[in-house]
Amino acid sequence: MKTDDLIRAMAADTDSRSMPMDTAWRLAGVLAFILAGAVFLVTLGPRPDALASLETARFVFKFVVTLALVASAFALVRALARPGGGAGPLLAWLAVPPLLLVGAVALELFAVPASEWMTRLVGVNSQVCLTFIPLIGAAPLAVFLLALRHGAPTRPRLSGAVAGLVAGGLAAAFYAAHCPDDSPLFVATWYSLAIAGLAAVGALAAPLVARW
Repeated sequence: MKTDDLIRAMAADTDSRSMPMDTAWRLAGVLAFILAGAVFLVTLGPRPDALASLETARFVFKFVVTLALVASAFALVRALARPGGGAGPLLAWLAVPPLLLVGAVALELFAVPASEWMTRLVGVNSQVCLTFIPLIGAAPLAVFLLALRHGAPTRPRLSGAVAGLVAGGLAAAFYAAHCPDDSPLFVATWYSLAIAGLAAVGALAAPLVARW
């Protein structure tokens, strides 16, 4: 059987599953959001000045960049869940969050004296960040891996890594409401490390969980 025929056969098998793929991913997204929110509210909750902080650009930016990651990675992982799914254009959108961070960091370095750079990068909550973003994102990652299992990804490691990015972005968006560190330098460093950890777990787990 030729490769193209095999891909078409796998795609037809995927479409014949008991639940349509689009429905499965919508349910996965809703469930992941609920689970992340529940863990966040039980363990941390929003910071006392969260509502007032919505008037500050740095606080709002944390949600812009994390939700941009969720949107771009979620679209990509849905495409990767289908055998032969075209992920090229969607992969380019995944560059948007890092570019936003690079721009914000550049503006911060320009606006803030060099003597304050290290203080803003280290912040006051780095260990909490590295602990709770993976904790909040663990259940969503499991949900997205199960959604991948419902499909037939031909690149499971890449699919799992992107699933980890979705889970990490979602967890980081919730955590941002608690985090007292609003500096783009802090977000670019510690949020990125925590999200990368979930992406690594997803890449390692997907070949085992999402086998077909």
